[in-house]
Amino acid sequence: MNHKVKELKELQEKIKYHFQDPQILRQAMIHSSYANENHLQKYECNERLEFLGDAVLELVSSEFLFHEDKKMPEGELTKTRASMVCEQALAFCARQIGLGDYLLLGKGEDATGGRKRDSITSDALEALIGAIYMDGGFANAKEFIHRVVLNDLEHKKLFYDSKTILQEIVQANFQDPVKYRLLGEEGPDHDKSFRVMVYIGEQAFGQGKGRAKKAAEQEAAYQTILMLHKKNIK
Repeated sequence: MNHKVKELKELQEKIKYHFQDPQILRQAMIHSSYANENHLQKYECNERLEFLGDAVLELVSSEFLFHEDKKMPEGELTKTRASMVCEQALAFCARQIGLGDYLLLGKGEDATGGRKRDSITSDALEALIGAIYMDGGFANAKEFIHRVVLNDLEHKKLFYDSKTILQEIVQANFQDPVKYRLLGEEGPDHDKSFRVMVYIGEQAFGQGKGRAKKAAEQEAAYQTILMLHKKNIK
């Protein structure tokens, strides 16, 4: 089923940045599959803006970490930055602003769940950063990155590292190991989602849903950590 693309004016309200040249924003939302299908030139899709946005994001996140922890060594800075701006982290940020709903995708890509695909939404977020930089300069791009990517990092880290963190909590507080059980699968092969439940021993805890088993397990682990925190188990 084809998805009706949302108005880009709405996206500008959501990201709290209004483009002087809306065409730059439109280009940031053009995926290569749409460009191919509509016989556009290769350079008219969002890949060049993604290239630019990636560089701006790396500089802003590097500066942020450099000032955030004045004693962190270079190797640790590099590792932390990589986890903050990896595909999964950027896709998480893209989901928070519903970026997938504004993308211009080819019909095949749209029909097979491209709007929810991490690789596509993370690239689109970098293209959006590149577009803001082109339209409004470094200060506006930096402000957007701080507001959307670098906010609430503690919460995001808990989500990204949920399986490791849960493992440590369970080892410290429980006799039984943590297990992930698949509850079921939904949807056709090209657009499948999985439901997973966390068990500690035989007791059920958090449940998660994702487009891959690992993503469902991550969500289930995260929900379990939140449940255990409420019981003051950390």
